[in-house]
Amino acid sequence: QVNLVESGGGLVQAGGSLRLSCAASGLTFSLYAMGWFRQAPGKEREFVAEINWSGSSTDYADSVKGRFTISRNNAKNTVYLQMNSLKPEDTAVYYCAARIRGSDRNKYNYWGQGTQVTVSS
Repeated sequence: QVNLVESGGGLVQAGGSLRLSCAASGLTFSLYAMGWFRQAPGKEREFVAEINWSGSSTDYADSVKGRFTISRNNAKNTVYLQMNSLKPEDTAVYYCAARIRGSDRNKYNYWGQGTQVTVSS
């Protein structure tokens, strides 16, 4: 059984930072690309960032480029999202997800339960 468990969310003031973590179990972590997505109230879930299986390649949504950094530690089966210079519009539930390496970005098939990030102005 695959489990993805996010942590690190919370309430932060605009301009502040948070680091999200996602611990994976039940899969061979190094075979999977990992992504972060978010969903704000009343909006559709959107892509935030992803990292390939080795950590050598990353991609970001334009809205977070230069502010967020995705990384992974395959020895710990964990992916991270460092979020700096947070804005109120970053407020959302953040989800991590896994897709088998080589698959398309729309093929994420394992999802965590989400962690709430709230940025106050």
